[in-house]
Amino acid sequence: MSESTETILVGTGALIEQLLRGEFICRVTNEDGWRALKNNSTRDRVETYLNQINRTIASAGEGEVFFCGYLQLGEVERKVISSQFKDICSGLIPLVEWLVLVQEASGQDAPLSEGAPIRLTDLQARIEDTPAFREQLTKLSHYRLFGSSSTNVDGQIKLVFKRLVELGYLTKPNSEKQIYIATGKLDYLYEVIRFIDETEGLSLEAQAETATQKDLI
Repeated sequence: MSESTETILVGTGALIEQLLRGEFICRVTNEDGWRALKNNSTRDRVETYLNQINRTIASAGEGEVFFCGYLQLGEVERKVISSQFKDICSGLIPLVEWLVLVQEASGQDAPLSEGAPIRLTDLQARIEDTPAFREQLTKLSHYRLFGSSSTNVDGQIKLVFKRLVELGYLTKPNSEKQIYIATGKLDYLYEVIRFIDETEGLSLEAQAETATQKDLI
């Protein structure tokens, strides 16, 4: 390993490993790493190393979320990206329905965003008290992405949130408390939705917005 490469890796090795594993770095998931990538000098060092293996630092959410992309696209890289995109698209409907349910049940005006807390016990209580919300939860929890076979709200919602933590859309800072925090990966998801909207005319955002305003009409 060259001296310059060793210099680049000092203090940034764990961060580079996270990026190469496909993780999304934001203030919620890794504040130290996020601050490091917001620093131009550190970011340039990480970028220099990644470029040697045909990778680059990509961002979403107006530069607040970082992840690893390919520097140049050949046939192999395109196949990997295509596979990743298909995986995301296959889970879009249940993810959008979950976002709509959380927004409606929480009475929020805006969609869930990075850093927003979700108190599971409060959300569960609202869902249990509203037949329409219970129906929405049952439907989305049975999608393949979540794969719930439970018939009650408690089992369904806990499995959904456990899966969303595994997928990187939520984090649970304290294992003793039922409080979840939305991560910056949601901002990436919104950009994917906008991209599909613009290129395929699926109007997913419009559908979600209409769904969240049902009670206002």
